[in-house]
Amino acid sequence: MSRRELCVLFSSAGRRVELIQCFRAAAERLDVTLRVIACDRRPDLSAACHTADRAFAVPGCDDEAFIDAVADICRAENVDLLVPTIDPELLPFSLHAERFANAGTRIHVSPPLVVEIARDKLRTMQTFHGAGLAVPRTDTLENARHETADWTWPVFVKPRSGSASRSISVIHDPNALPKDCTEPMIVQEYLFGPEYTINMFVDRNGIVRSCIAHERLSVRAGEVEKGRTVRLAELPALARGMAEALPEARGALCFQAIADATRGLQIIELNARFGGGYPLADRAGASFAQWLLEEVAGLPVSADDDWRDGVLMLRYDAALFEG
Repeated sequence: MSRRELCVLFSSAGRRVELIQCFRAAAERLDVTLRVIACDRRPDLSAACHTADRAFAVPGCDDEAFIDAVADICRAENVDLLVPTIDPELLPFSLHAERFANAGTRIHVSPPLVVEIARDKLRTMQTFHGAGLAVPRTDTLENARHETADWTWPVFVKPRSGSASRSISVIHDPNALPKDCTEPMIVQEYLFGPEYTINMFVDRNGIVRSCIAHERLSVRAGEVEKGRTVRLAELPALARGMAEALPEARGALCFQAIADATRGLQIIELNARFGGGYPLADRAGASFAQWLLEEVAGLPVSADDDWRDGVLMLRYDAALFEG
C-alpha cells in the first residue's frame, strides 16, 4: 500500500514551532508523508514559518481579504487540514468552513456558536453555569459598579473578549474599579488555589474522547512554561458537563480552571482551539494531532483517555538564525 500524503496549513503560525513538531511526529507514527505549510502577516519574522516546508504572507485576520488569501493558498497547495492558532481568526474561519470543505480543506474549528461563546467570557460563564458546571460569579463591569456591596473583595477584572492574560488585574477596593475602559470588561469572583489547563478532544461525531489536565506551575504572557499533568478526580464529570454545554464542539479545546480552597474546581475560561500548552498533553499521550490526522486521512481513530499522569514540562527559549 502506498504511503499516504497529507498537507497541513498552520494559520497565524507565529511561534507555534512545538505544535508543528507534534503534527510531524504524529505523521511519522502513522506512516504518513506530511507537508507542512504556514502563513502569517510577517512570515519572515515567524519562527514557525521558518520551520515549515513553505510559508506565505497573508493579511491580518481582521482584514476582509484574509479568508480569500488563505483559501487561495489551500487551493494552490492542496491543503487537507487547516489549523488556526489564535482566537481572533476562529470566527472568520468557522463562518467559511463549508466553503473550504467544498474545496477539499477541513478547518480545525468548531461551529460559530461555540466560537462565539468562547470569545465572550461572560457568555462562557453563563453557558457553563446553565449546564451545571462550577464557575465563579461573573458580571459586566457596569453591573458590578452598581452592586459593589454584593461582591466579596478582591475581584478579578479582565477584558470580556481578551486572551493571553491581557489586561487582567486584581482589584481590592470597589473604589478602584476602572472607570475609563477602551473595551468591554467583566468582573469575576476572586479564586485562590492551583490553576489548571484542561485540554479536551472531541471527535468528528461529537464524542469526548480525552480530557487531560496539567497544573500551570509557571506562566509567561498567559502561556504555561512549566506544567505537570495530573489526573483530577473531577475530570470525568467535567468532560460530560462540557459535552452537554457545548454539544457542537469539535476537535481540540482547552479550558482554564482554578481549584479554589473553599469552592473546589471552578472553570474560568474557554479557548476553542489548540492551547499553548498542548505539547505537554501530546507528550503525555493525549495526541490530538495524531487523532486529527487519522480523521482527515480516513484511518481508524485511536483516540483514548489513557494519558500519563505526572509528566513535567519545562520550557526554555530557543533561537532560529538566518543569514
